[in-house]
Amino acid sequence: MSDRPILHLICGLPGAGKTTLGKQLEQAVNAIRFSPDEWLSRLGIGFYDEAGRDKVERLQWELAQQLLRHGNDVVLENGFWSREERDRYRAVADKIGATTKIHFLDVPLAELKLRIARRNHTRDPDTPEIDPSSLDEWAGLFEPPNDDELAQPS
Repeated sequence: MSDRPILHLICGLPGAGKTTLGKQLEQAVNAIRFSPDEWLSRLGIGFYDEAGRDKVERLQWELAQQLLRHGNDVVLENGFWSREERDRYRAVADKIGATTKIHFLDVPLAELKLRIARRNHTRDPDTPEIDPSSLDEWAGLFEPPNDDELAQPS
């Protein structure tokens, strides 16, 4: 199983630390990291442009699949808010011959709001400005992975 490339899915809401963990994994396991927010910024696409975000995430996923087929570990920072989305990525990775590892950043909502407020004041151009009150709505849409999902490497 250790010969299989690993697809790292970073799961969490804005402010949870997805990019920080993604960069750590990139270095620690010599993986290729894909951050939708960074690509959106560099392409001049608005962070809240859903059609643009969808195109970027689809392209990153196509590239990630090619890299996995060639034996490279890959880190995706998409957030993976739904079980259905995580299951889709895991199924494709399994067909390619890769193992999927979900990294769930479980941060309390109050802490996320504090982090977002701080980040808004010091953010770089690749980081979107977020209204901390948006987290209330997004938390209601987010489906955290359960223990069974986190324990099952594929």
